[in-house]
Amino acid sequence: MIQVKDGIITVKTATQTAVFDNGTLVFLADKSGREYIKNKSAEEALLIVYRGSDTVPLKNTAKGIVSVRQLSDTRADVIFEAWDGDGVLSISEDRETGDILLEPEVTSARRGVLAARLPLGGLDEKLNIIAPLFQGVNLPAGDELLRNQKFIWPSAWEAGLVILQDNDTGSGFWVHTRDTQYRAKSFCTGQGESGQDIAFDAESYGPIDQNGSAGGLVWRINVFKGGWETPAAVYRDWLWEAYNLKKEEQRRLDWTKDITLAVSWANSDKDTVAALAKRADPKKTLLHLPHWRKYSYDQNYPDFTPDDNFLDFLSYARSLGFHCMPHANSIDMDPTMPEYRFVQDYKYREIETGRLLGWGMNGSTVIGVPSSNAALTRNRKNNVMIKVHPGLSLWRCVLAGAIDDSLTKMNNMTDAIFLDVTLCIYNLENALVDNMTSFEGMSRLIEGIETLRGGLAVGGEGLNEITMQHESFGQAHLFRNCGIFPGLERCGKVSLNTFLFGRLARIIAYTGIGRDNEESWICERLYEEHGAIPTLTGISAAELEKPNRLTKHILELAAQ
Repeated sequence: MIQVKDGIITVKTATQTAVFDNGTLVFLADKSGREYIKNKSAEEALLIVYRGSDTVPLKNTAKGIVSVRQLSDTRADVIFEAWDGDGVLSISEDRETGDILLEPEVTSARRGVLAARLPLGGLDEKLNIIAPLFQGVNLPAGDELLRNQKFIWPSAWEAGLVILQDNDTGSGFWVHTRDTQYRAKSFCTGQGESGQDIAFDAESYGPIDQNGSAGGLVWRINVFKGGWETPAAVYRDWLWEAYNLKKEEQRRLDWTKDITLAVSWANSDKDTVAALAKRADPKKTLLHLPHWRKYSYDQNYPDFTPDDNFLDFLSYARSLGFHCMPHANSIDMDPTMPEYRFVQDYKYREIETGRLLGWGMNGSTVIGVPSSNAALTRNRKNNVMIKVHPGLSLWRCVLAGAIDDSLTKMNNMTDAIFLDVTLCIYNLENALVDNMTSFEGMSRLIEGIETLRGGLAVGGEGLNEITMQHESFGQAHLFRNCGIFPGLERCGKVSLNTFLFGRLARIIAYTGIGRDNEESWICERLYEEHGAIPTLTGISAAELEKPNRLTKHILELAAQ
């Protein structure tokens, strides 16, 4: 039931009560009276976001008018007529679920609108943010790690939900969106003067240079009890039905469910796998193998011709029972390769600046991709790679053909393949190719590889609600993708993505594990808290013959 009086909107559902003052959510409580939001009426309700994080408020602005109109007993609209733009916040009730639905839209005569931002402030200080950020965090809303951060869906914000929980009681509220259209969006943390506010962005597809509006997403709010698993299960059930994921469960190869140990960045070395076979069950061990092609690592993509020495190794490793996953790439390619002529007009371009997205190295330093057409074609030694938009059917055909040829050259000795940079899917300046976003394109790309030759087990970089649909393994980064840093030890503490995606795809560790030191033990703890398969990284025969304390710990976990 929705009631409106003097700009105040009161929403009472079967589960919760919320109050909005001229669009600002100022009060939220469950039916027992437990309050989760107490915000000031003067706080902002809706913002326009331009490039460069330039924001324009629509409620708190000079010469602005805010009006509220009740349209039914389950819907009211808040209309913002401001000096620098206009907007609408539609507030409605879902009587079946008890959700409160918020649909913001912003418009402006000024071009370059990127997003409609919905802020939520006044959070109870006991609430922690439990969100699918880098496989899951459970952090106080005001934690310094979250200060003034924007997490882009789905590369960093890996599913469209955020849970705010009092860890002492297991109760709280949550926000989610039921998006099946691959809409661009972001989750913002550490906002406002308090550093505890959050916000949700509904983005327009690029190019945004001439864009004057943003919106199109509905944000759902509801309360919960019984721990974070309660709302996460609701979201998972919706996700499974929305994307028909029961069918995907049936596609998974049986052996993928039995894996108890993974080795990331494994050496293609007979001595190493012989030593490993003495310590672990090869039939339950997955090897991620980056060095297997006749070229240097990350060069000459999309040529996946195996090295003759690797074929000998692969035959030996398979004879022992190991599951082998050679490292390929999903969208990165070497612009010196002949295939580049066919796809060069479909390179990733960053949405705000238009710069090319890709890769380049100067020794161990990342230098990005050149913006010179000439430099693109003469710097193979610097591992220069551009990213091809996966919405392009031609690229998906090229990639599938190259991997299929490679499987033939490997004498079909493996039924697994790893696709790098599958997490690199963004809202782009060239957002749509073949009327398809990079999000949808990546999903179709992975599915095309998954279904080769009657079915492959696909591994990918990262794990989110798009990539997990057709992957069996996700090689996951820890928070921020940037190795060890002060505060990393506060991350983890939740197995959210394993809970959401584990029926289809399982996490393996990316890096940071190996040496018997404090940093490696922190990384190992976080991966365990994320529910990852026990993973060794870059292990050698010598290190297996005389394992350190951490290696022994991982092997013991795998044997349980």
